[in-house]
This record gives sequence, structure tokens and C-alpha cells, in this order.
Amino acid sequence: MNSHSRPLRLGTRASALARWQAEWVASRLRERGIVVDLVLITTTGDQHQAAIPGIGGEGVFTKEIQRALLDGRVDLAVHSLKDLPTGATPGLVLAAVPERAAVADALVCREQEGKKGGEIHFSMSPDASAVGAGKDPRPLLRLPPGASIGTGSLRRRAQLLHARPDLHMKDVRGNVETRLGKLQQGDFDALILAEAGLRRLGLAAHIAEVLPLGLMLPAVGQGALGLETRSDDAPTRQTVAVLDDPSTRAAVLAERAMLGRLQGGCLAPIAGLGQVERGQLTLIGRVVSHDGAQLLEACQTAPSFQAEMLGLEVAEALLAQGAGEVVRASRGA
Repeated sequence: MNSHSRPLRLGTRASALARWQAEWVASRLRERGIVVDLVLITTTGDQHQAAIPGIGGEGVFTKEIQRALLDGRVDLAVHSLKDLPTGATPGLVLAAVPERAAVADALVCREQEGKKGGEIHFSMSPDASAVGAGKDPRPLLRLPPGASIGTGSLRRRAQLLHARPDLHMKDVRGNVETRLGKLQQGDFDALILAEAGLRRLGLAAHIAEVLPLGLMLPAVGQGALGLETRSDDAPTRQTVAVLDDPSTRAAVLAERAMLGRLQGGCLAPIAGLGQVERGQLTLIGRVVSHDGAQLLEACQTAPSFQAEMLGLEVAEALLAQGAGEVVRASRGA
């Protein structure tokens, strides 16, 4: 039961996806008899539609929510973990990481004449080999040479260019619905979005193809939620601890440790995925030059309780291949 004398105040962004995530957490807590009130907070990233590096870079979707948490205006914050900076925020703690949703990215094509645009396919380039779960990559959507792809992510842009240097990348900002609208009005030929976000919003029908991990490794923390509380608020930490999934936590801790060591931040062309099986955690890390010409990759396995150490080891393996120079060059691209 809730040890609070008043409802648990849950802070979240006001976008449809953020509210879905917050409502999902709230409903899990309400099932356990916890009274939860949502508090909507506008972030810098919500206020401005410019490219993220131009409006402050890391934390543009989290800083205001964290400030409300520290000020005592809310008791709990729900973040998309891929948006949460890896550096610790004094006074705050990651109290729970619920079970992860789909981690992959998805390609969405513009609808034409009432039909989905997923009838056109292209095959994966020979150098985009399969990784991760060991499955053979599925064919990717065939797009004509020079097709324009909408994405605001350097990670997605770099990996796509590695496989298809002929593609034309166009920056796009806004929530999922806004991006889909820009696609339909012809701003670009196709769009890359997180599979989890589309499914959470009931928009899975727009997915032309889920991109294989061999070509498109996800962002660190993609598909996972982070529940943050004040470090001195033991009652709230204990309340939300029931939502923690140990395997997901281990995976994202390894990914975030790798990202932190690479000093790339959530905006750099760095990808990673941790997966736990029978107590063993495998972490794949990837760094790609902004133009896609250079792709570095490392993969190691360790017991899941050594997650952060594993993340550092994978980062060191990438740095030994020259990842530091690639990350630094991406900042000036």
C-alpha cells in the first residue's frame, strides 16, 4: 500500500507518448492500491522544434521534470531512458526500470493512393551483418537511390548511411504524430521511428518494416522507462521498487555505463544493446562516423551483476578501435 498521506504525484511530459508511458506506470501502481495523480510538465525539448543540439543538447526532455522532482512539486518522474543523461543528478536516484518494450527502430513509408508504402523493398548491404540475438537479418525496405529519410537522430542517420550512402537524410523534430504528418505531406519519402513508441500509441499499422539489429542497433536505453525519485524519499522508492525488472535494469546499466565512458551523450552516433539470458549479460556497442563511412563494434559477455563493469569494458574495446576520435568528429559535423 502507499505509505504517502496524499496521492503520489507523477511528473511527465505532456506529449501523447509520454502520457501513455506515465499512465502505464500509474496503472501498475494503482493495481497495487496506490493513488496516483499525473502532473504535466513542459520541457525545453517540447517548447522548441529546432534541432536538439541547437536547444541545449542532452537533457532537453528531462531537466524540467527533474527540477520539479527536486523542488518537491512531484514525487516521481517517468522518463524514456534514451532521453535521460548518463551523468548522475545529485539528490535523485533511478528507483525502478520496468520490463523493456521493443528495442528496434522501424521504417515508415508515405501512404499513396490509400495504400501503405511498404510494398517497395531494398536489400541490406553486404557489410551490414547480423548481430544481437544471432538471427539472420530480414530484407529492408527497397527505396530508390537518393530517397529522402526523415530522422532527427545522428545514430540512425549514421547507421543508415553506412548501409545506403546514397540516401538523403533530412532532419525532423516534433512528436510522433507531427512526424507522421510531415511524412504524409511529402517532406520526405520515409521516416525512422522507434518501434516501441509506435506500438504504445496504437500506430503499429504504419510500420512498413522493423529494421534488423544488424543494420540499426538501438539507442542506449531505447524501449525502456526510467522511474526517478528523490534519493532521500525512501517511501516513494519502496513504493515503485515493485515495478523494477532486474534483467532490464542490468541491460540498461551496462548500456549507460558504456555511453558515459565514451563521453558521447545521448545525441552522438553511438548505439548499444544489452540482453540477459540465464544470468549472463551480453552487450553490443557500436560507434559510427557521422557520414556512415566508419563503423566500429564491440561485443562482450559477463554475469548480469557486473553490468556497469561490462559497459566500461565494451567502451574500452571501442576506444581501442578509435571511437574517441569518431565521437569527437561527430560533434563538429
